[in-house]
Amino acid sequence: MVNSPAPALARTLTLRSVVLFGLAYMTPMIVLGTFGVVADETGGTVPTAYLLALAAMLFTAHSYGRMAAAHPVAGSAYTYVRRAVDSRVGFLVGWATLLDYFFLPMVIWLIGGAYLHAQYPGVPNWVWIVAFIAVTTALNVRGIKTAERVNDLLMVFQILVIGIFVLLSLRHVVSAGGAGALASATPFANGATTATGISAGAALAAYSFLGFDAVTTLTEETLEPERTMPRAILLTALIGGAIFVAVAYTTQLAHPGSHFADSGSAAFEIAKVIGGDLFSSVFLAGLVVAQAASGIAAQASAARLMYAMGRDSVLPRRIFGRVHPRFRTPAFNVLLTGAIGLIALRLDVATSTSFINFGAFTAFTFVNISVIATFVRERRSGTRHGVLSYVVVPAVGAAVDVWLLAHLDGRAITLGLIWLALGVVQLAWLTRLFRKAPPELTLTEDERLPEPV
Repeated sequence: MVNSPAPALARTLTLRSVVLFGLAYMTPMIVLGTFGVVADETGGTVPTAYLLALAAMLFTAHSYGRMAAAHPVAGSAYTYVRRAVDSRVGFLVGWATLLDYFFLPMVIWLIGGAYLHAQYPGVPNWVWIVAFIAVTTALNVRGIKTAERVNDLLMVFQILVIGIFVLLSLRHVVSAGGAGALASATPFANGATTATGISAGAALAAYSFLGFDAVTTLTEETLEPERTMPRAILLTALIGGAIFVAVAYTTQLAHPGSHFADSGSAAFEIAKVIGGDLFSSVFLAGLVVAQAASGIAAQASAARLMYAMGRDSVLPRRIFGRVHPRFRTPAFNVLLTGAIGLIALRLDVATSTSFINFGAFTAFTFVNISVIATFVRERRSGTRHGVLSYVVVPAVGAAVDVWLLAHLDGRAITLGLIWLALGVVQLAWLTRLFRKAPPELTLTEDERLPEPV
């Protein structure tokens, strides 16, 4: 009897699909959701913070592109570090990254529930959270193409709301100060601007860019990944950054300074001023849609990271390394991510968010290091790469990421180190007290490039 090949991920996604997926993960409207907080830190110069964050993230995006082209498989930072640096270090990076991938969907669902509960206080918050989880989980189990189609619709509405917000902001500025007021340097620098404030604001703004890296988890479902992935990563970072800077600039023009009744909901305050009650309701709908789109992308990425680690048997392979025979998705991992999201019922946004940045900046740092390690290793074997592309750019990226990591609040660092310590314990068990490498599955070419069904 001939054994049938194991189900594998279907390769169907194009450059457009992957970029839209990354932008949905980034959630373009997050620039408005966090506007008041960043304005407080920067003294009313939010676009400057986003420009600095964009410049910083482009260095790391470049490194992700290099590694995605060299290793066109699922796993993102976990796989890159494992193959370029060391299998044990790769495991710990993957473990740290789980904080980002596990808790980002939770934060997304929590924020979406909070928005809706504020508008409809008669409905318990847990109802909204469970509804978010149920819908995104069902879409992601059904398949990446189904999630992609829904994601496209949600992204169109989200971009439409952002566009209306920008236009209303510009109209408000012109009506108050004339057309000349549209060309102002005040959103970038004012009397309250300080280097410390801009740096702190950039560290916060960097959170908005989490997502350009997540597209690499879709590598095994992308057509021509060696060519498509590097382009998709840079395009996601550039397009997202351009949206952030443009929206921050027009919003800062409409509301100079950093004084709000509540910085946590500053965008609602501005929306009501520039568009009245009707637009503030539309704006709320846009924020909820943004959270739904981002939740789909975040949950899909978390499931695929666990799939890569399960396939390598660093997580139980029979559970995490399986693909649903019909839907060809890592269905158990999707369901597990949804179940973990129920923890949001007992947490607030601040607590759950504190888990995320530690894992993200740890992964960013080591992906940059992986590029340098690739340069050194392949140079010894006779393959030469450009020093600028493989040493200078990733070195700058690593330095920036370490700086961002060091500027996280104490709670984030403490929780991150505790999680990392648990990872060291798991690694010690897998490697018999570090005496052997963590297990890894060697893929055949057919398994790397499955045909869509």
